[in-house]
Amino acid sequence: MSSIEKRVLPLLPLRGILVFPFMVIHLDVGREKSVQAIEEAMIKDRVIFLATQKEAQTDDPGEDDIYNVGTVAEVKQLLKLPGGTIRVLVEGIARAKINQYIDHEPYFSVEVDQYSEEYEKNSQVEALMRNLISQFEQYVKLSKKIPPETVVTVVNIEEPGRLADIVASHLALRIEDKQSILEAVDIAKRLEKLCGIVSRELEIVELERKINVRVRKQMEKTQKEYYLREQIKAIQKELGEKDDRMAEGEELRDKIAKAKLPREVEEKALKELDRLEKMPPMAAEAAVVRNYLDWLLALPWAKGTRDRLDINMAETILNEDHYGLEIVKERILEYLAIRKLAKKMKGPILCFVGPPGVGKTSLGRSIARALERKFVRISLGGVRDEAEIRGHRRTYVGAMPGRIIQGMKTAGSKNPVFLLDEIDKMSMDFRGDPSSALLEVLDPEQNNSFSDHYIEAPYDLSNVMFITTANIQHNIPRPLLDRMEIINISGYTEEEKVQIALRHLLPKQVKEHGLNNNMVHISENTIRRVIREYTRESGVRNLERNIASLCRKAAKQIVAGKAKKVKVTVQNLEQFLGKPKYRFGIAEKEDQVGVATGLAWTEVGGDTLAIEVTTYKGNGKLTLTGKLGDVMKESAQASYSYVRSRAAELGIKHDVFEKYDIHVHVPEGAIPKDGPSAGITMAVALASALTNRRVRHDVAMTGEITLRGRVLPIGGVKEKVLAAHRAGVKTVILPMDNRKDIEEIPNNVQKQLELVLVDHMDEVLKVALREAKFSPETAQVEPPPAVAYSNVVEVEGGSELPNENNLS
Repeated sequence: MSSIEKRVLPLLPLRGILVFPFMVIHLDVGREKSVQAIEEAMIKDRVIFLATQKEAQTDDPGEDDIYNVGTVAEVKQLLKLPGGTIRVLVEGIARAKINQYIDHEPYFSVEVDQYSEEYEKNSQVEALMRNLISQFEQYVKLSKKIPPETVVTVVNIEEPGRLADIVASHLALRIEDKQSILEAVDIAKRLEKLCGIVSRELEIVELERKINVRVRKQMEKTQKEYYLREQIKAIQKELGEKDDRMAEGEELRDKIAKAKLPREVEEKALKELDRLEKMPPMAAEAAVVRNYLDWLLALPWAKGTRDRLDINMAETILNEDHYGLEIVKERILEYLAIRKLAKKMKGPILCFVGPPGVGKTSLGRSIARALERKFVRISLGGVRDEAEIRGHRRTYVGAMPGRIIQGMKTAGSKNPVFLLDEIDKMSMDFRGDPSSALLEVLDPEQNNSFSDHYIEAPYDLSNVMFITTANIQHNIPRPLLDRMEIINISGYTEEEKVQIALRHLLPKQVKEHGLNNNMVHISENTIRRVIREYTRESGVRNLERNIASLCRKAAKQIVAGKAKKVKVTVQNLEQFLGKPKYRFGIAEKEDQVGVATGLAWTEVGGDTLAIEVTTYKGNGKLTLTGKLGDVMKESAQASYSYVRSRAAELGIKHDVFEKYDIHVHVPEGAIPKDGPSAGITMAVALASALTNRRVRHDVAMTGEITLRGRVLPIGGVKEKVLAAHRAGVKTVILPMDNRKDIEEIPNNVQKQLELVLVDHMDEVLKVALREAKFSPETAQVEPPPAVAYSNVVEVEGGSELPNENNLS
């Protein structure tokens, strides 16, 4: 039973601590209200009421922020510290509960009900006391945070309420648990609640002990190894031996631990390190193992860069670095959009196919810049050995990883943009087939576990964005081609070259030659003339070389003091670059008999191809010259057979083929030529020579011919049309089946050319040949009437021939 006494006392709110009755403790008091409460208690009877705040962070607590049940305490000592803080020694006297707050200023003054404990021992209380003492002894024994002497003190306490309060004050409990014990006025309930709390704490302490034992065992093993190594070091030091190898081993062990290697690779590295430490210092294999470990640690197993998935920024960067190439840019932006929506995506394998100098390699660098990825490039031109890709086995002398792993080390990131240049120029010999080794690299289903012969551990290449480049698509091995997305980069129009020169090439060369815009000026018209008369290419490499030549000559004049600013104009261009190398304009200056302009595709883009045919008295022999390949010879034979089969319709006398020899020649005979594209061109030249009708000089054509005169589709339409445009041709004849390829031709080129789509050789002759000229040995045909032309014309078999006055 408990009796109640009402008292009015100053209140001291406590933060993060709770005081039980019979508990002696030091308190540091700094808040102004708390200091005032202490001073008021000292003036009166040294008695103060201690209650704990619900939240320790509250600096200025109100009534709702303080627990209602607290402890009446006596201030035993008071010491003023520097800074206005007071340190007091207090002793708990009894529990009390706040009835009401009397004053809030200058300190809290409260009316409390003070409980004085009167107890009667019974069997229940006695049992609870014994249980509590037993649990407390066990707790002290396990936790080892409380001095053993405390147990002796606790065992000798006879009052059950005091026993509960003393035990609770020694336990490291939460404030909420301590408060619940303080609020338990009934002694039996207090003991029962405390027994439950101590039982819970015992379980936690037991679990902590088990964890500590487990950790200690691991630590003991580590410490044992550490002590043994230290002993070895001490022995070596006493013997005067160097311990560099031990230090090296420790350094490598630390690096392996910090490298975040995959589990399989880490186990392999530690195994190799153990082998290294057991080897004699002068063993030849020690250097091999050390080099292997260096490679394992140098590779970016887990380190990567975060992609910049800002499509607008990427588009800006691509436009800054490259003019045109819209299809390529669109594909890159699509990739970025997918990466933003799908976080886990395998890197695409893009293959840029196009002639030299169109920006394939620099485009890869721009992609890396747009994505904020590392960029690494390797050239596969002339690679013959499979080990160049997969590496050598470590048993070989001088073994090294392959170029793929070397590139990953250079990048220092697991997700770089990796450019494989000149993939069409690989070859194979007795050392293996590197293109087959590349299958594992470029196959998205396999490259997540790429195996290098040197590393001997799977390496994940699935995050790498591979880009390959090639000049010719048909030279790429078919299995490789199947795993890549082909993006054709055909070449640039004249206007695109002008813009590229003004935006990129000219500023770059001016800067590299130590000049600035105040020293040299090259006009747009000058650039245009350089393109027309000093270069003939699909890309811009020769254009850049000519601009560099202009900058060099300008720099020479400035350094020699001949001029402060050099202006290169259309009029003085020849003083810098010499006479023009190419004739810009139409392929031929005038209509000629037996000379037709064809269009050819080459590794460096499209080009015009003049085909000449002449006849002379003989016995009907057909001669082919110009270093023609088998396909081109077959086209010539098919053209000859077609013209001969149509002799009557064309007005050619049959005895011409017995009385005259025919010579077909393709100029620049030292250059090998092959392909089906010149079939209709040869037929036109043959028909012109045998009918003595002139071929239009402003017409170029491409297409394969059959014996019956059908015109079959060909490839490289865009490159060929651009070549015709460069040569100044006005009309281009294309096979009807190549209609779909017209979309690839730039609009500004289409507007300047007349594209004629034909399905039969008769239609080609109607467009390409002029009016007839009469000759006793050759044909006699009537001159054809005129037909109107639009930008793209489809010529049908019954249509009439155009008159030269109506041609654009």
